Amino acid sequence: MRLGLLGGTFNPPHIGHLVCAAEACDQLGLDEVAFIPVNQPPHKEIHGDPGVEARVELTRRAVQGDSRFWVSRVDADVPGRSYTLDTLRRLHESSPADELTFIMGGDMAYSLPTWHEPEAVLSLATLGVAEREGIRRADITEHLAGLAGADQIRFFDMPRLDISSSAIRRRVAEGRPIRYLVPDTVAEYIAAEGFYA
Repeated sequence: MRLGLLGGTFNPPHIGHLVCAAEACDQLGLDEVAFIPVNQPPHKEIHGDPGVEARVELTRRAVQGDSRFWVSRVDADVPGRSYTLDTLRRLHESSPADELTFIMGGDMAYSLPTWHEPEAVLSLATLGVAEREGIRRADITEHLAGLAGADQIRFFDMPRLDISSSAIRRRVAEGRPIRYLVPDTVAEYIAAEGFYA
């Protein structure tokens, strides 16, 4: 199976995440995309975190309408910080036949040389890079050219959606609507549980 991996805090998941996964499926020929909520990201704190279980449930509700999408607990069940390499190794061990494509934005791809063992990451997965304005494909390709496996990068176009989880949390805190920015199932769960208020 050609499996796409979309990792993140998903605090909360929004339509930008779903559009990204759908475009990756379509343009990179993926069979499915696993959404991977992290327990604790290696490089940042999670602001207003309702907890990993709540974020897993929010993500599960976000993807439930699309049979290509599902939620993996490969990171959620590991306490503490998890590096991408660790995640890829766990997935590879559990399903060695799957072809893995790690989906990320151009800004993240550009920072790959600073990651924990970037060449090992490239040895386990193709990078599926969503092109956003600001960082050009040529710049990313040139910046990563020195890494073994850098030829394992595939680009796909992503419509410009200026939506962020932090903006959604801010809107909830201000009592403003988030409908159409997140799936209805996510908005309903946030309201019912009082997250981010």
